[in-house]
Amino acid sequence: MTAPALLALHHVQLAMPAGGEAQARAFYGALLGLTEVPKPAPLQGRGGLWFERGSLRLHLGVEAPFTPARKAHPAFAVQGLAALADRLQEAGHPTRAEIDLPGMDRLYVDDPFGNRLELLEITG
Repeated sequence: MTAPALLALHHVQLAMPAGGEAQARAFYGALLGLTEVPKPAPLQGRGGLWFERGSLRLHLGVEAPFTPARKAHPAFAVQGLAALADRLQEAGHPTRAEIDLPGMDRLYVDDPFGNRLELLEITG
C-alpha cells in the first residue's frame, strides 16, 4: 500500500462577486494573459470562470456575500515583472512594492474584486 502524499498544487481558487465575469476576463485574461477554459457542465450554473496557462490553473468562484482576500493570496511567478507592473498600472490597477527577497523581485496588486495577488520574478 502506498502512503498518502501531497503531490502538487492542482489549482488556486479565488472568490469573486456574482456578475463579475467580464471584469475577470479583462483582468486575468487580457492583462495577465491567462486562457479561459470551460468549466465542467455540472459546475457551469454556479457562475465564475476558470483560467489556465501551462500548469497554472486559477479558478474564480462566486461567493455571496463576497469578501475579498486582503491578506491571504496566491503568488504567481512571472517573466518581465517591471513591464507587467507598467501594464497593470496603465489599466488602472496600481501595484504596491514589496520587500524583495534574495533571488526575487516582488510586488502586490489587487484584482478587480480586491483580492490581493503577489507577482514575483526570480532574479538569481
